[in-house]
Amino acid sequence: AISRKRQYQLLTEYGPKEKEDFQMVEQLPRNNVTVVFQGVEGAYSYGAMRAYFQEDIKSYHVKLFRDAMEEVAAGRADYAVLPIENSTAGIVTDIYDLLTEYNLFIVGEQILKVEHVLLGLQEAELSDIAGVYSHPQGLAQCKEYLEEHRDWKTTAVTNTAAAAKKVSADQDKTHASRAAGEIYNLKVLAENICKNDSNVTRFIILAKKPVYENNSSRISVCFEARHASGTLYNVLSHMIYNGLN
Repeated sequence: AISRKRQYQLLTEYGPKEKEDFQMVEQLPRNNVTVVFQGVEGAYSYGAMRAYFQEDIKSYHVKLFRDAMEEVAAGRADYAVLPIENSTAGIVTDIYDLLTEYNLFIVGEQILKVEHVLLGLQEAELSDIAGVYSHPQGLAQCKEYLEEHRDWKTTAVTNTAAAAKKVSADQDKTHASRAAGEIYNLKVLAENICKNDSNVTRFIILAKKPVYENNSSRISVCFEARHASGTLYNVLSHMIYNGLN
């Protein structure tokens, strides 16, 4: 195995050039592009999109993660912005499953600090609240705060901005949400309801074409190993041998 790996190294260094699958670019275009995100305006994906791209873009939202990938795969959008990992709640498993299904490429990332607040109608007070809407990960990240109010009913929705939109549309002051307050005319009933001050979410930028910026420093690989002893070790050993972090 060591001999083969050394031969691979020598072939890479001195052998014929293989066709490059990925094209290196100075920088991804951040304006005059079409970007799709999951959720509604005010969602964290919307915030990540605004942080990564410039103002001069065409953007629109879809309901499901799959819908966003479908838009890029079909060529209707140049990029999709989707969450892949949260420092508190862990990976977004649905995204990992979809990445194996669609032939799309991670071409960038945006890390967004998550600052959770509890939002309600303008006339509502904290004492009025009987229920809270949020994305399942949002509820998980605010678990400690919500446990202090065990009489509240928690309801999972597609994302935090959709929760805010629902509270605003229903005009029910006994229910609250967290996020997108300015867009949906809601007021803050409680701040810093996530106990983790370093709560961040990593978003990926997906494209149909395999390109990467010249200052990229991360490799994402998906593979399937045989169900046998040592198969994972044999794959990881290549990374160790070639000095990859």
